[in-house]
This record gives sequence, structure tokens and C-alpha cells, in this order.
Amino acid sequence: MSLSSSANLLISALCLCLLQREISAGLSMVLGNVTLFNVQFKSPSWLGRSIVGDSNLRIESDVDPNILEDSHLDTLHLIQKYGYPAENHTVQTDDGYILTLHRIARPGAMPVLLVHGLLDSSATWVMMGPNKGLGYLLYEQGYDVWMANVRGNTYSRKHVKYSTRHAKFWDFTFHEMGKHDIPSTIDFVLNHTGVSQLHYIGHSQGSVVFWIMASEKPEYMDKIVFMQALAPVAFLKHCRSPVVNFLAEWHLSVVLKLIGVHEFLPKNEFISMFNRFICDETTITKEICSNVIFLTTGFDKLQLNETMLPVIVGHSPAGASTKQMQHFGQLNRSGAFRQFDYGWLRNHWRYGTIDPPSYKLENVRAKVALYYGKNDWLAPPEDVEMLHSKLPHVVTKYLVDDPEFNHLDFIWAINGRELLWDRMLQNMRNQENSVI
Repeated sequence: MSLSSSANLLISALCLCLLQREISAGLSMVLGNVTLFNVQFKSPSWLGRSIVGDSNLRIESDVDPNILEDSHLDTLHLIQKYGYPAENHTVQTDDGYILTLHRIARPGAMPVLLVHGLLDSSATWVMMGPNKGLGYLLYEQGYDVWMANVRGNTYSRKHVKYSTRHAKFWDFTFHEMGKHDIPSTIDFVLNHTGVSQLHYIGHSQGSVVFWIMASEKPEYMDKIVFMQALAPVAFLKHCRSPVVNFLAEWHLSVVLKLIGVHEFLPKNEFISMFNRFICDETTITKEICSNVIFLTTGFDKLQLNETMLPVIVGHSPAGASTKQMQHFGQLNRSGAFRQFDYGWLRNHWRYGTIDPPSYKLENVRAKVALYYGKNDWLAPPEDVEMLHSKLPHVVTKYLVDDPEFNHLDFIWAINGRELLWDRMLQNMRNQENSVI
């Protein structure tokens, strides 16, 4: 039997298992001596919350035309629509990627750089609207707001030499983002504004790339007033994301068949495997069940504004490389925060060592705040505590006072301001005052 046929049979078997209505135990699949999949279904300790019949989560059949319009507008036009001063800038990295940088402009004010998470874009900071978007809130509080887009997402799909049809374009992980994208973006903002430092706020992968920048280019720590990490990620040993755990354990040939060889383009079979983790017969929102960003991170029904789901679906997922997704899986498998693992032979050729080198978290000399949630699949408290123990200058660590607070609540929560953002703003002012 061919590898392709074997993979198809394996995928079909898994999908049949996942589509059963009543599964009380776990699922474990083994090929030879390799565990391909080993997760628990819908236990309260795993999901954080059961899906209940009286959920307030609904998609109305008649969508508000205003919301429908927002689902189709890009970041620039979203900001403009609501009367804020929007700008669109282009940043070229030193390895040739062309990135789009969005701005809610307040010239002369302290700049703050917002860096989105995995499968996300600059739209995440504004798509919930003026009263619920952190980007707008920061502007209203007197900041000059800049929103990054890393390579491969909706707004950063150009290169001086390659197109997205070239495999070489997609030959990156978050390592290159931290080494090239974020330093280039920071330099652009500082050169454009004429200041020497800025605030940095990173969500999820937006924190990963900061740690990598510090490891590889520690001189950039002098350009940071204060780094605030929302749902900070580095170690993934206790990660509960079914997608990340899948990427950690499945054979590469099967993974590539399901999610694409170069660009992360998950097939329907891949979506089907995971939608039962967050959806059951009481969940009528198929937009959530089929959206890979929710399948990766989960969601918190009480903090997710159901009327805004068309906007979320219109902007997310925003793109990634397959190699980038594989790298997250590797971190989960190894339990370490280190560079991409090419296998011992290529590692030795590339790094001079059999194992990939670990990132130097001791180089994160900037002042750091860590904000985390108890119900976070990608950044569970155990892994945040490990990160905290490795960082030399954490000035505050805060567990959000809501036991159900999830990975996406840090940017989209209905009560985000009350639960977190006001605290962040006060911490920013305190740090600014400490350097005056």
C-alpha cells in the first residue's frame, strides 16, 4: 500500500472517531511505536468549560449591514470608517520581505507597537470597534498607535524576489519574524517618529517574536520602554491546543497532506478532525466550528461577542507558513524554547550541534509584564510560570481574574477593558513615570 493510501485510511479512521456523538474517554492512535494522537475529549479540566445548551452564543440570520461591511473592510479602511486618522506604511526587511504597517496616527505622542498573534493580523486590534478595540483605546489614551503585520499574513505577502507561489517565500517560522520583521518594524517606527523608544504589546506569537528578537539582537532592548505580553508563549510543554498537539505528534508526510506543503492551508479533513473539540449539537455557530483559529485556541462563550462573529471570520485566520505551524508543534514535543529542528544531520550542518540551540531568554533586558489566563490552551499557567522563571526583568505578572479567560479574550473579550486593559494602561504610565 502506498504512503498516500495509508495516510488517507489513517485520516478517515480518525475523522470517524472524532465524529462520534458520545466520547467519554480519550483518543490515542499509534503507528508502530509512535503515538500519533493522544488527547482527552471535553473533560472540564481540558476545555475549561463544557458547551451548555443555554449558551448566549448565536449567529443571527439577518446580520447587521454595518457589521457585514466591517467583515470585508481591511484594517486601514476600518480605522477610517470610524473617523480615526489612519495611515498605511510599508516596511522592507533586510531579507527582502515587504510588510504592511498600520497606524492610528497621533504625531508627537509616545508610540506603541502592537504585534498580533498566530494566524492573525493588525485588524485584530480594531475590528471589534471603537469601544472594544485595544488599538482605539490606546489612541484615546494619548498614544501613537502602530500595528505590525508579520510575513505571510494577509497584509505581508510580498517579497522583493519571490511571490507566494514560490516555496522559498514560505521558508520561514516565527524565528525569522523575530530576527527580521520586528527589528525592521521597530526601526521604521522610531525613524518615522524621531523618538528613541517605544512601548511594545504582543499577543501570543507577538510575544514569541519579541523573545527571539532579544535573543538574536539584544541591542533592541534599549529601544523598548516597556514590553507587555498578552497570553505569553515560549514553552509549550503543557499546551492543550489540539491543533498544536497534533502537529507535534503526527508524521510529517501526513501533516503536509492535511495542511499544505508551504503555505498553511488546512484541508476540510483537517478541520473536521478538530471541530468536535469545541462544537457539539448545542453549538449552532458553524463559523466557529470551521475556523482554524478557534480550533487552535478554543474560545470563551461568555466573553465572545456573538454579533461580531462575521467580522472575526472575515479577518481570521490571516495566514501562516506550514513551517511556522510545525515549529509550534516542535516546541510542544520538545518542551524547550528553541530554534527549528531540521533533524540531527541538518542541525549539525546549520547550527553546528545535533539539537537546535535554545533561545537566550536572559537577553530580554527590557522591563516585561506578563498577563495570562487560567483557561488558555496555548499559554497555560504552568508554561507561563516557566517563562517567568527564565526572564530577568519581569516587573509584573498578572493572572486575569476570570477563571474562564481564554487565549483570544486578551484581544476580543467583551469585558477586556475592565478585566485587563485598564491595568495595562496604568502599568504603562507607571513605567513612563519611572524613567522621567
